[in-house]
Parts: sequence; structure tokens; C-alpha cells
Amino acid sequence: MIFGEDRSELRKMYADAWRKHCDKTPLSPLEAQIVAVIEWHPEYHDDVTSDDLDKDYTPEGGQTNPFLHMGLHLGIREQVSTNRPPGIQAIFTRLAAKTGDPHVAEHQMIDCLAAALWEAQSSNSAPDERKYVEQLHRLTR
Repeated sequence: MIFGEDRSELRKMYADAWRKHCDKTPLSPLEAQIVAVIEWHPEYHDDVTSDDLDKDYTPEGGQTNPFLHMGLHLGIREQVSTNRPPGIQAIFTRLAAKTGDPHVAEHQMIDCLAAALWEAQSSNSAPDERKYVEQLHRLTR
């Protein structure tokens, strides 16, 4: 696992990458990927630079967890770069062309990924890759 399972450690990785970027310090390839996603989300800059990185974000409070959202972007990018599940590169290419914006395409794909992960967690099983890819294909129609 790239990040580990500690929420504080993961969030600190985002904050450190952003700080390094702002300080014009060289970034590792992973940090560069993180920074690219943070740049797309100026609404999360305060969260990434906050002194309270352990803040809870709850749907009940009408909040989106910025770290989860950005992590899903990174997950989609990893899937596309490795073409895993098979066919996801082509789906992304078609969807980005259809929407005219790779960021919008990623957001649409994130909805499918989040649903697949939520379903798997709820059923205590592995994500249904076939169903996930079917949902992604529907986005391109």
C-alpha cells in the first residue's frame, strides 16, 4: 500500500507535498501527483494547510472529506495509468473527450469508484470489478 493506513500519516503526506510545492522544493513523483490533484481543488487548500489535519468531515454536517476526494482522484489516475481494470484507459479517454475536461471525467469516474468501494465495504467483500467497469462504460454513452 502506497500510503499506509494511518489517517494522520496520509493527511500529513498531502500537507507536506503541498508545503514543498509552495516552497518550490523538489517533489518526489508521488508528491507531484498529490500536488497536481490539490492544484485542481483550490477549495481544499485551507484543509491541506490547516493546523488541524485530524479534523473529521461528516456527511451529516454536509461536508465532503477533501482527503478522501483527492485520494479517489489519485486512485482513478493510478487505474488509468496501469489500465487496471482492463479497459479503463480507453473509458477515460472517451469520457474526457465527451466532457471536454479530464477533471470532469475523473469526477464522474470517482462517483463510480466510490460506489463500488462503498458497496464492497458494506458487503464485506472485494469490489465487483465487472460491475464497476459496466458503470464506467455507461458514462461514455
